[in-house]
Amino acid sequence: MHKKEGHDFWQDHSTKFLEMALRTDRMETLACPDGHGKKTGTCGDTVEFFLLTDADGTIRRASFQVQGCLNTVACANTVCELVEGKTLDAAWDLTPEQVIEYLESLPEHEHHCAELAVGALYLSIADAQRKRREPWKKIYGSRAEIH
Repeated sequence: MHKKEGHDFWQDHSTKFLEMALRTDRMETLACPDGHGKKTGTCGDTVEFFLLTDADGTIRRASFQVQGCLNTVACANTVCELVEGKTLDAAWDLTPEQVIEYLESLPEHEHHCAELAVGALYLSIADAQRKRREPWKKIYGSRAEIH
């Protein structure tokens, strides 16, 4: 990250932003996720979410992979933080504005990162709900090709 004149990364960001930007325990690909969604933004960043749910549809674990900037990592981590413990139906209510508010110091010109992360979440929720309606697809949907 380049230092701009008059800016100090550590001082310019909230503790919540720094924690979400630097936390790595959720950066993983979950084997056989109940829900998976991947989205690439116009900026070129890609966010991929993996959801594990309980029998009642509660998100037990959310993880992600990011190919992009630290702002996108912070947003993806925040999405996981805010949806774990919620039902799939309740997770639909998460908005980019809530992610921005949680982070406290996401620069305005980086708000598209929150939109990207929430968009990828929505894809993973839709996938999880589809697999709950047709559970057999979870078995075959996660395998490449069977010979």
